[in-house]
Amino acid sequence: MADRVYPSSKPNPHPPQPLNGGGPGFPPTKSQVNSATRLPYRPQPKPRSSRRGLCCSCCLWFIMLLVVLVILAAIAGGVFYAIYRPHRPAFSVSVLRIAALNVSAAGHLSSRVDLNVTARNPNKKLIYFYDPISVSVLSGGIDIGDGSIPAFVQDAGIATVLSATTSSSGQTLDSAAGNDLRKSSSLPLEVDMDTKAGVKIGGLKTKKIGIKVRCDGIRAPVPKAKASAAVSPGDGCKVKLRIKIWKWTL
Repeated sequence: MADRVYPSSKPNPHPPQPLNGGGPGFPPTKSQVNSATRLPYRPQPKPRSSRRGLCCSCCLWFIMLLVVLVILAAIAGGVFYAIYRPHRPAFSVSVLRIAALNVSAAGHLSSRVDLNVTARNPNKKLIYFYDPISVSVLSGGIDIGDGSIPAFVQDAGIATVLSATTSSSGQTLDSAAGNDLRKSSSLPLEVDMDTKAGVKIGGLKTKKIGIKVRCDGIRAPVPKAKASAAVSPGDGCKVKLRIKIWKWTL
């Protein structure tokens, strides 16, 4: 007859522990196992390639827009030139006379120069409107006199004769320059003119731009006991347009 086996009355020192709240003696459920082995969520940073692609797209669109604007401006400029054929104004000194020139013993200069300037508008459809013109007469870098010409409007295809008088009073010269002016019977002169002018096309007026004119190669006699004769240089002057773009002047 087989022997009977009776359970031990001693308690188990290491009883099975429930997994994540499972009941005693029961295996853990599938959800408990998954929650125990699942890693915590960590947000992933966005890839840099998407940001870089967005920046490249913006730059590409900006360049394309700039190219389109340049092309449209070039087309508009070509159409304007084909229709109006614009030319810059022309200037020349028609008559010049040194009416007075005195240098005192202390080197003080007093002078007066009378001159006529001819301004020509070679355009057939464009009208020029000028600001007052500042006029300076120089000889060897010495300012002989300053004056101005009033503002005026010049119609298309005409020549306008402008009269000006320049003078200097009380200007102090060094001894060498004063002696040279006293001894000279005639002086080489330069005439500088500075102004701003705009263009009128029908009812449209453009913004005024700077114009600088230089007339050189002029020689006039210095008056002594009697009035000096007038000279008629007649040569064309150099005209330079000063176009300002933002902070730069071209």
